[in-house]
Amino acid sequence: MDRTTWEPTLSIILGYDPSTLRERVDLRAADERLDELGSLRSLSALNEKTVLLRLLGRLDDAMVVGNEAVRQARFTGDREQLLGARIRRAQVLQYQGKLDEAIVELTGCVDEARGRDWSALEAFAVQNRGKCYFDQADYENALSDMTAAVFLREKLGASPAEIEGALTAVAVVQRFLEAQRAASGEVTKGADDDAAPA
Repeated sequence: MDRTTWEPTLSIILGYDPSTLRERVDLRAADERLDELGSLRSLSALNEKTVLLRLLGRLDDAMVVGNEAVRQARFTGDREQLLGARIRRAQVLQYQGKLDEAIVELTGCVDEARGRDWSALEAFAVQNRGKCYFDQADYENALSDMTAAVFLREKLGASPAEIEGALTAVAVVQRFLEAQRAASGEVTKGADDDAAPA
């Protein structure tokens, strides 16, 4: 697996749902790729299977395979591979609705990646932590993480498509945050000034 990218660039991902930030998936292609991988047990195969099973909604299977990938990566002693496997497993936790657990795991991954200057892994972890916060309707923290992911991807020289995708996520979170503030009656100082009698 290319060390510069930690998210499989699978043709099965058709884009992202603007209301959930979750992947839109070519389910048939995902099934076919899973069949191709068959009983392969290499770490790269386990990582890809974890992603495919998650995208297909087979979350229990995804967790079993994700745990196996983490064990295998730990056995090899490769800290970067282990961190990538832990992030993918945390994505499964997110999809299972175990958001607090996922955030704790991803925060540990963000801290380790940052401490070792592994910017690609940091971007991968912080983006996914942002998605967990988004699922919790914690839009302030989601926006902070999504914005950090954009800066990290720019620093890494990510492709225009990757940058565009990250910027789109920021725009979505901003829209939800503004709606949440409006619903809770928060107004800007400028609006108060306008409403004041002359």
